[in-house]
Amino acid sequence: MTLPSRRALVAVLLAAAALLAAVVVLEQRDEAPLPDTPASATPPSAAQIERGRYLALAGNCAACHTARGGSPYAGGPGLATPFGTVFASNLTPHVQTGIGAWTPAHFWQALHHGRSRDGRLLYPAFPYPSYTQVTRQDADALFAYLGSLPAVAKTNRPHALRFPYDSQFALRVWRALFFTPGVYQADTGKSAEWNRGAYLVRGLGHCVACHAERNALGATSEKLELSGGLIPMQNWYAPALGSPAEAGVADWELPHVVELLKTGRAPRASVQGPMAEVVYLSTQHLSQPDLQAIAVFLKALPQTPAPPAHKPIERDAAQLARGAKLYEQHCADCHGDSGQGAAPAYRALAGNRAVTLFSPANLIHLMLGGGFAPATAGNPRPYGMPPFLQVLSDADIAAVLSHIRASWGNEAEPVSAVQVLRLRGGE
Repeated sequence: MTLPSRRALVAVLLAAAALLAAVVVLEQRDEAPLPDTPASATPPSAAQIERGRYLALAGNCAACHTARGGSPYAGGPGLATPFGTVFASNLTPHVQTGIGAWTPAHFWQALHHGRSRDGRLLYPAFPYPSYTQVTRQDADALFAYLGSLPAVAKTNRPHALRFPYDSQFALRVWRALFFTPGVYQADTGKSAEWNRGAYLVRGLGHCVACHAERNALGATSEKLELSGGLIPMQNWYAPALGSPAEAGVADWELPHVVELLKTGRAPRASVQGPMAEVVYLSTQHLSQPDLQAIAVFLKALPQTPAPPAHKPIERDAAQLARGAKLYEQHCADCHGDSGQGAAPAYRALAGNRAVTLFSPANLIHLMLGGGFAPATAGNPRPYGMPPFLQVLSDADIAAVLSHIRASWGNEAEPVSAVQVLRLRGGE
């Protein structure tokens, strides 16, 4: 090897070493060493345990950490991601298979830093990029509640991730690029109620996990807060909470925002799909002051108007005619000849912004699998829409949705049979 070649190789190796050192330093920001052995502590009070139970509901922890028909918080469910499947861990106080050997400091480390008791980095499918904002007091209450549960002997299932996403080094790089730990800092220019709502939405509520676009490496990209995004693998579109054309509530009456979060329905909207699960398992159980605080925060989000259309929408007259006939046969009895609906049972389709979203993904899901609001204490017997998965073809569903998106003042792009096929096949 010539001298210039050797120098070039040394330069490359030095640059790689510097990069590696930078990655290690960046992904360990603000971390303090933890004791190896559990520290003695005063047993948690009943009030602290109850506080933790409430916070677990606010964080919707059971949705991921409880298998269907399984013991609460014993883990098991798999979360499909573009990089493979991540399996939820056992959070019960079993010493061998759960978190029974953990201390409050270890649990805080997991929430705040995304690091397990043994120092292993956690995958951000566990939303520690949001949970890092949770206060130490709330983390300790959560840990106290989980410690009060029955210990369940259930071994954690290894994740099934593709290379290189299954490596700790890949996680180190990801964290160096996209994760900065930091407890929520109150905005002194806002009210205490607004700050409480921001803390719940940005922290335990981890709303950004759905209501934001993700980049190629799965990190949320939030130039605009809660600006909407397609939920990976599920392919439901979580609409922008700062857009009056999507799911913004700036012009809603405050009690109506609270009602939607509490019951799953309100005069101007109802929840379906993944959000129905959030209301059922989480927000319906929150206190009135917390729901009002969330509503105050959501109403104050900066509103971003939809960009103006640059060209007229091209429509297929034959498809629209076919869709109109199918609508008359299958939809008009509930939603009305003119899409006017029949409140409170059946939503109006005319002027419904859920109908005119740029992405038709949610409408296709509803047509294929049916639409069901959550059964809540405030709406125990919600009306639902039957599935048309085995009734209508892809072309039929595309036609009826194209008709709905072009009628009664609605102005949205038509739907194609290919779009329906992709979602029918789970793409």
